[in-house]
Amino acid sequence: MDNAADRRDTWIFFLLAFVVLAAGYGLRDPWPADEPRFVLVAKQMIESGNFLFPHRGAELYPDKPPLYFWLLSLVYAAVGSWRWSFLLPSLLAGLGTLALVRDLASRLWSPRAGLWAAAAVLVCFQFIYQAKRAQIDPTLVFFTTLSLYGILRHLLLGPAWRWLWFGGFAAGLGVISKGVGFLPLLALLPFALMARRGWNGLAPLGQGNGLRWALLVPAVLAPVVLWLGPVLVVAFTSGNPEHEAYLRNILLKQTAERYVDPWHHTEPFWYFGEVVLLFWLPFSLAYPWLLGPWRDAWRQRDARVWLPLAWAVLVVLFFSASAGKRDMYILPALPGLALAAAPFLDAISRRDGFRRTVLAFVLVFSALLLAAGVAALVSDPGFARKLVAERGLGDEARWLWWMLATVGTVGLAAGALGRARRALGACALSLGLLWGGYGLVVHPLLDDENSARGLMVQARAQVGPDTVIGLVDWKEQQLLQAVGPVAEFGFRQPVPEQFTRALAWLREAPEGRRLLVQRSEMLACADFDAAHRLGTANRRDWWLLDAAEVAGCP
Repeated sequence: MDNAADRRDTWIFFLLAFVVLAAGYGLRDPWPADEPRFVLVAKQMIESGNFLFPHRGAELYPDKPPLYFWLLSLVYAAVGSWRWSFLLPSLLAGLGTLALVRDLASRLWSPRAGLWAAAAVLVCFQFIYQAKRAQIDPTLVFFTTLSLYGILRHLLLGPAWRWLWFGGFAAGLGVISKGVGFLPLLALLPFALMARRGWNGLAPLGQGNGLRWALLVPAVLAPVVLWLGPVLVVAFTSGNPEHEAYLRNILLKQTAERYVDPWHHTEPFWYFGEVVLLFWLPFSLAYPWLLGPWRDAWRQRDARVWLPLAWAVLVVLFFSASAGKRDMYILPALPGLALAAAPFLDAISRRDGFRRTVLAFVLVFSALLLAAGVAALVSDPGFARKLVAERGLGDEARWLWWMLATVGTVGLAAGALGRARRALGACALSLGLLWGGYGLVVHPLLDDENSARGLMVQARAQVGPDTVIGLVDWKEQQLLQAVGPVAEFGFRQPVPEQFTRALAWLREAPEGRRLLVQRSEMLACADFDAAHRLGTANRRDWWLLDAAEVAGCP
């Protein structure tokens, strides 16, 4: 049971977690990659009232299931502002994931072990970075963790059949979030082996429960059927071939085909080993000290440790077997790994060798931040010059360099003063300041360029309130941030075809239309000397063209 000190520590932990995850909230619009696309899809759902078939512009968007877009629409309806709502699902999902990890580890071991498990998740670079972005992954991780929570409440703390079925339902919600929501069900494989060999720590589930186990299947399928059923009815009764193409794409191409024969993001088999070591820093610093306790737990056949650990390994192996890999794919495995480490982290934190390792990490990382910040302030290094040029920054870039230098200085001072004895505190302080600076400095500094908001505002100011702007080779953030009337000629269409259609459209009403384009060889026929250059957005130069400036184009 939690005592007063445990409850106090829990409140402090979640208050700090909220501050870190929410820093910068409301200070930016959606940024690529993915954020503008997902918010645009949700925005068009609200505007059209079509929540079954997502659209990106005029085209159907079949790449992802719709649950995340529904959540974005829901929070927008509650808040009334995209800027103040689009990050809310990720923020809540991040806090929810931490709460689930903390609660389950507390039930398995102790409240203190629960806080250590949640802290292990929170400090990871990848977890915080994803939780501060409006991508599907934080929501997926919440649903997979919720599913794993329910399943382990039954397998390790049960029997609790309702928790098992609830875990299956949560897995189904994960499936209609990003397809791979079924991952927690993989925990049943090591459970079956452990149960057969009489491992310790498993719940006494008894015999003759075949029907109860079988009910897990409809629990998983229920959310999928609730979504897919109406989609199938509309697709096969509407007579619209685009609906059938949508089904083929989302049910086959974006699932089995993408896994078996991926067409991008190809990486070697060992790629996720780098992610687990580098992207899960500083939690990964504890790995060497976890090997001994995990070995002992194996000898003791402790399922409380090895069931979540075996599941996390299975998740990594599942994604490693596909040639297509992105670093965030294995993020759902992080809570499982933290659960497996939970009973040992408190003792590890007192080890002199571990504290010295954390201190070395703080000093090296802080020195790199300080060196980068000072170099950019006093000279013109290549990385700073490249960032300023690509992002169209001016003198305001100095705030970024000052932030890096400040975080680096504080980290070095905290490490030097606290030494190994207070290394964990120095690490927490450095990471907190870094993520605070990311939200409070980087968000507003880069927002105009990253979100394309400044570009679209400038474009509207240039052409006037009634002129229609035609988007060619456009990015989702441009349509999302468009002010006033715009037209587009397909997102997936080849750029030459877009331009051909755009030229015909422009010449139909040249006085009231303009084209927003990138300068390229394909547009060599245009008179860019006479055209108006708007500026840089998303590391690309954008121009406005009128009919006279494309008169030489066939």
